[in-house]
Amino acid sequence: MHGTHTLPVGRVRDGALDLLKWLALLSMVLDHLRYVGLSLDGLYVPGRLAFPWFCLAIAANLHRARNAEVIGHWRYLGWLLLFSLISEVPYRMFIEDADTLNVLPTLALGLLVARGWQQKTLVDRGLALIAVTIAAVFSTQLMFGFFGVLLPLAMLLVFRRPWYFSALPGLVCVAANQWQVLLNSGTLVAVLGLVACLVAPLAGLVLLRHAKNVSPPAMRRWAYALYPLHFLLLLFLRKLLA
Repeated sequence: MHGTHTLPVGRVRDGALDLLKWLALLSMVLDHLRYVGLSLDGLYVPGRLAFPWFCLAIAANLHRARNAEVIGHWRYLGWLLLFSLISEVPYRMFIEDADTLNVLPTLALGLLVARGWQQKTLVDRGLALIAVTIAAVFSTQLMFGFFGVLLPLAMLLVFRRPWYFSALPGLVCVAANQWQVLLNSGTLVAVLGLVACLVAPLAGLVLLRHAKNVSPPAMRRWAYALYPLHFLLLLFLRKLLA
């Protein structure tokens, strides 16, 4: 770190944000490889990075476009909701004992909450209030629950803060990840998983600040399709290994 020890994010599209999204996707795939029938429990640890980094990407997009026209944000929400529906069947085919919805409804509600905090218009505030209420009432049906919905907002709140403020979204991330179950299990994987949740926001913010010169492929709207597709590909892999 240098200068004022803050972690700002640029206003123009930069490779760091695309890199964050690709790394989040990779973390998610690693996490879900645990379900292909091999003994890969250790992948739980890098898998804990996926959700906070997707939340950070949402916060980064909101931060960068905070004064832009709202149409883009409605489109963003629309794509999340559309692929929430499209992904549910592949998700349940692959995670056979799933007791929550797929992750996209959580991210969509989180987007509404963070945007309501940022924009302050009556419509945005009203939608944020509805989203928080849905998150509270249906917490057990949502992947990462109530605190998962709050995580994009927690990320947004620390963008212009000193680096140590990342402890706030770190704690929210821990709360979203069944920390009681992990603590009670006491295994090394569980403890490392908790640590990964705690440090994921800071790691993501550092990446956004310092990886400005990277230029991975831009992750555009087609990337939404990677979510349901990866379930189908991993399901095919499980059939091959069976």
